Order: sequence, then structure tokens, then C-alpha cells
Amino acid sequence: MNATDFSRRRAVFRKLHETGCFMLPNPWDAGSACALATLGFKALATTSSGAAWSQARPDHGLDVEAVLAHCREIVAATNLPVNADFENGHARDIDALKKNVRHCVETGVAGLSIEDSTGDAAQPLFELDEAIARMRAARAAIDATGADVMLVGRAECFLVGHADALNESVRRLRAYAQAGADCLFAPGVREPEHVRTIVTAVAPKPVNVLVGYPSPMTLADYAQLGVRRISVGGALAGAAWGGFLRAAGGLAEGRFDGFAHNATHAELGALFSRN
Repeated sequence: MNATDFSRRRAVFRKLHETGCFMLPNPWDAGSACALATLGFKALATTSSGAAWSQARPDHGLDVEAVLAHCREIVAATNLPVNADFENGHARDIDALKKNVRHCVETGVAGLSIEDSTGDAAQPLFELDEAIARMRAARAAIDATGADVMLVGRAECFLVGHADALNESVRRLRAYAQAGADCLFAPGVREPEHVRTIVTAVAPKPVNVLVGYPSPMTLADYAQLGVRRISVGGALAGAAWGGFLRAAGGLAEGRFDGFAHNATHAELGALFSRN
């Protein structure tokens, strides 16, 4: 990996956001990243929950150094662009936020998201003025590196149970767009009319939708709503953990039927011998 390779990936990533709708799956380690690359996906994204679970920690349980190491791991695993789930920048202080964003850019990511969640149940969202200042600081930190890294502005209103999640998300996402976010994201939005409202509100900037549940909608359906990209958060990691826990639970009860749908040794050997 070198600066030229990173620049190529970043250019590819930005181009993906111009038209259509693409799937942005979230691996949780190098092996899952490689597996996704073989399936033809055009870009990948990290997942804070999947990464944390792989380290026996809850979501948001990794410190910034562990998160940066994870970003480097996923970037190195394939030649695809990677979007970093950088949570809230892992800092309350603006200067520390800018330093962390700069270090994230240095891992080679093509995009990174900054959310407005505080992690404090008593005040789950940053006040809007502070959230805007943080988004501007992230934008400035990226620009100072000279790297064409996309900034994703996340409004966490749906996830924290805001009483007026849709309207507050629109208010915040519009502000984040003006503060320099290239792509907007309100994780937790599900209703098609709500998705369309958000897409319209921030147009022409692209919108990411999180689909980490068995949605009856398809990628084509989201494309018709004007969505540019779909990520799945920790859902793939959850699928893997679900299979593991069911099989392990069977072993604890003296049964082996949990292995019925395993990938075979030969399949996995063939998959990873391509790298």
C-alpha cells in the first residue's frame, strides 16, 4: 500500500456516490473483508460493533488506538475502498477530535463517519451547535491532510429514541451538509417515506441507509427512493455470531447439529488461497 493506491481507492469511492445505489457491507476482520471482496462488492465499511465483539468488548468499547489498528487491518486486507465507522471521533475536545480524524485518514480509508452521539444516556446527542462545530473540525482535519477522503455526517436521532427523530434528523443532516459532510446518514430510519424525506432534504448530497435487519425491500427499492448506498453495520458479524452461538449451544447440550450449514474446510481453504 502507498499514497498512490490510497488515492486510487478514494477516487473510486467518490465516483460510486455519483449515481445509482451500491451495497457497502461491513466486515469485522481481515478474513471477512477478503470474503466480501471475492463476492464482487465495490467498497467496504468497518463496523464499530463487529470490531468490538471480535475483541470481547461491547459496541463502542474500543479505544481510539484499537479502532485505528482495526482500520489499518481492514484497509490492508483488500484493494477496495474502505469507509471507517469512526463513531464520534473518540474525543470531546475539538483539537483531540481533529488529531484523531487525521490519524484515521493516515490509515488509508476512503471515507470516515462522524456521529453526533455523546455516549451519555443523560444527554445522548451533542447540542446542535456543538455537533456542527465538530463536523466542521472533522472537515478541516481531512482537508489539512490533502487527502480526498469523504466525510459522512451521522445524525443518531432514531437510534437514541429522539421524540421527533425524523424532523430532528433532517435539521441536523442539513446542517452537517453545510458544515462539509459529503454524505449524510441517519441510522435507524426504516419507513420508505422517511427515507425519501431525508434524501430530498439533503439533495444533491448522497444518503446512506443502514439495513441490518431482514427488510422486505431490495437494493433496487432503495435506489428508487434516491438512496446512494446501503450499509449493514454489525449485521454480518451478528449473523456469524448467531451461527457460532447456536452451534456452541448445541455442543453444550451434547449435540452436533449446529454444524449442518458450516462452510467446509475446502471452501474456506480455496477462498483464502486466492489472497
